[in-house]
Amino acid sequence: MDQPIDSEVRAADSPDAEVVPICQELVRIDSSNYGPSDARGETEVARLVAGLLSEIGVRSRIYESEPGRATLVAEWAPEGTDMSRPALLLHGHSDVVPAVADDWSIDPFSGELRDGCLWGRGALDMKGYLAMVLSAIRARHRRGQPPSRPIRFILFADEEGSGTLGSTWLGAHHPEAFDGVTEAISEVGGFSVTTPGGQRAYVVQAAEKGLWWFRMTATGSAGHGSMRNRDNAVSRLAEALGRISGYAWPDLHHPVQEEFLSRFEQLWGIGVDHDRLEESLAALGPLSRMVAACSANTVTPTVLSAGYKVNVIPTSASAELDARFIPGHEQEMIDTIKGLAGPGIEFETISHKPSAEAPFEGPAVDAIRSALAVEDPGAVVLPYLNSAGTDAKGFARLPDGWVINCYGCTPLRLPPDFDFISLFHGVDERVPLDTLAFGARVVDHILQEA
Repeated sequence: MDQPIDSEVRAADSPDAEVVPICQELVRIDSSNYGPSDARGETEVARLVAGLLSEIGVRSRIYESEPGRATLVAEWAPEGTDMSRPALLLHGHSDVVPAVADDWSIDPFSGELRDGCLWGRGALDMKGYLAMVLSAIRARHRRGQPPSRPIRFILFADEEGSGTLGSTWLGAHHPEAFDGVTEAISEVGGFSVTTPGGQRAYVVQAAEKGLWWFRMTATGSAGHGSMRNRDNAVSRLAEALGRISGYAWPDLHHPVQEEFLSRFEQLWGIGVDHDRLEESLAALGPLSRMVAACSANTVTPTVLSAGYKVNVIPTSASAELDARFIPGHEQEMIDTIKGLAGPGIEFETISHKPSAEAPFEGPAVDAIRSALAVEDPGAVVLPYLNSAGTDAKGFARLPDGWVINCYGCTPLRLPPDFDFISLFHGVDERVPLDTLAFGARVVDHILQEA
């Protein structure tokens, strides 16, 4: 007769057994990324992760694009793994956006447990996902259960700085780190939204916009502020910005966006007006802004710089803008921006990252659907186009022509009233404890089935 399994042993072998303490350890490391010359904590996070993997016999290699900018690469393929299959990449980033402590209810790097949540910068973006993956892998090791295929795990530096010193650098300088990988899973997606009928829909990223951060500079003649000057650089720049900001970018009907909108109409019972898209999607809450931004290219002025004294007309004025383009429409967007700016404006690229898109099918997608169905029966999965960016930009298309299909699925079963979008990069960032546990169990299923 089989002996009953002790409940503590069962708990220790559960995929979610360590997800909360691992997440706390990660959050307590201040890995704020203030910019290329002012980032911290990435090496400390990489060493912590390397130690957790080493405990189960997994070796890691840490690359530095610059001193202190650490990216970790590891492979988990224990005995019993089907080595004839291509590797699945699970990846995340160690850095977080800065947090102003005075704005928070608690210390943003405390990892405090309060009101059923784990609080702290990175709890959602994206140390929670790292904890899910590590907890699930370590539990499978204790149970002696290998993954269905080799698992590549990469912890990138600098994602919050557009990935220049992380995924983009690794893809350009060490493409061998991606050898054999055909599919990848990371952020931003996998979180739930609740339909009017109470059914949860999980949005999974299948495509993301590319970005062009650029500086535009107007030059003119210096002069006294009390006199008219038809060669005023500030005026010339302001007029160019006005034309760019006022331009009505056309709806490009990307297939992933169109599928999401079609499924929204079915599940929410609301017709979509493409001319008033954000209002049509209001039932999605804050997510409506992200989805609405994905029907067209967008260009947003974010930084202005001109002059040094109120009565002096400067010789130059500049602005920095954040432009995001729908996959396949990069050059069209750039040409339009330059045409709207008009003559006398110079352009300088600050950062350029390609878009990414993948067919919503294959072993990874099938495993995501299956895992969510097991852990949340009745749930539906919706592919969506992300208006922001992820590390996928750095390696989805490698220099040798190798293509990796990248998906965003950080599994988060959220309460209907939980404002996930506002907390992402927001004040008092936190994640429900049962949501972390749910995510670790979903990742475990993906390891088994992908």
